[in-house]
Amino acid sequence: MFHFLERNPFLFTVFLFITVAWAAIIEVLPSFAENSQPLAGTKPYTILQLAGRNVYIKDSCNACHSQLIRPFKSETDRYGHYSVSGEYAYDRPFLWGSKRTGPDLHRVGNYRTTDWHENHMLNPAAVVPGSIMPKYPHMFKNLADIETAYAEAYTDKTVFNVPYDQKDMPKLGTLSDAKAEALEEAKKIAAQMKTQSVKDAVANGKIPEIVALIAYLNSLK
Repeated sequence: MFHFLERNPFLFTVFLFITVAWAAIIEVLPSFAENSQPLAGTKPYTILQLAGRNVYIKDSCNACHSQLIRPFKSETDRYGHYSVSGEYAYDRPFLWGSKRTGPDLHRVGNYRTTDWHENHMLNPAAVVPGSIMPKYPHMFKNLADIETAYAEAYTDKTVFNVPYDQKDMPKLGTLSDAKAEALEEAKKIAAQMKTQSVKDAVANGKIPEIVALIAYLNSLK
């Protein structure tokens, strides 16, 4: 039979396709179905965290940092437990990345602090000697887009059934409610920062991008 297939490229291709497809059905799909549900304890992003995630994407942080820890000892020793699909249940789009100029950030909330991120974004090389990461002073001046983050969360809730407003989940409410809750969350972060202009902005009801970004990075655990 196999000699016959080797002499017939088309049939060999069909046979190979069927074999691989069957393997996927019995091996890959059951595992995917088991792990594709939200991991226990996984919650949707708050509006402030979502706004920070948008800053992360806008400034192309995902071009140099992955968010996918592979199941290899060299990676788990450095970054923590390997990533599983259920952790990304509320990520749209996924930010797995395919290149690491800088370290993976999927567990960065476990070992970096608000103060560390503040200093690092102001002057990376002063915190990590030899770092080639650029400075991001504009994040300390530009304001986070809370309205767009709210619109995304509202879409996630109504279209994708993301469980906002459910028990133990972030609240969505109205846009005014979302802005008020984002500001309260921002105040807690700004209280841990030393940049006076950021503290003043938050005290005046404004949320700089750096505060939203730190809220997002702190949520990655």
